[in-house]
Amino acid sequence: MSAKQATESGFKKFKDFLFSKQSLRYVCTTHFWGPVSNFGIPVAAILDLKKDPDLISGPMTGSLILYSLVFMKYSVAVIPKNYLLFGCHFVNEVAQIGQGFRWARHHYSAEKKAVEAPEAST
Repeated sequence: MSAKQATESGFKKFKDFLFSKQSLRYVCTTHFWGPVSNFGIPVAAILDLKKDPDLISGPMTGSLILYSLVFMKYSVAVIPKNYLLFGCHFVNEVAQIGQGFRWARHHYSAEKKAVEAPEAST
């Protein structure tokens, strides 16, 4: 079998799987659309990683970290396991932890206190 035939064969298998009744049935469920629509949260968190740390809410970031942990556990506890939901909340967990570190560094770092100390004495 040549490389071209293998590629065409692989593409045909993927196309057949993608347009099978089972796949189309899955795409029409909340098991699929819930996590897909939920991906807005981690996308927003990732985009916010470059914004000013003054805009980060510490309590909200903490809440979102706990929220994602709970739903990662839930996604593998349900039957059938929802790996798409797990992936969504895993990405959100990583992004929110990044935001949490940025928030903590901005509010509690020694660098900020060193900069504020001379300003306060003048």
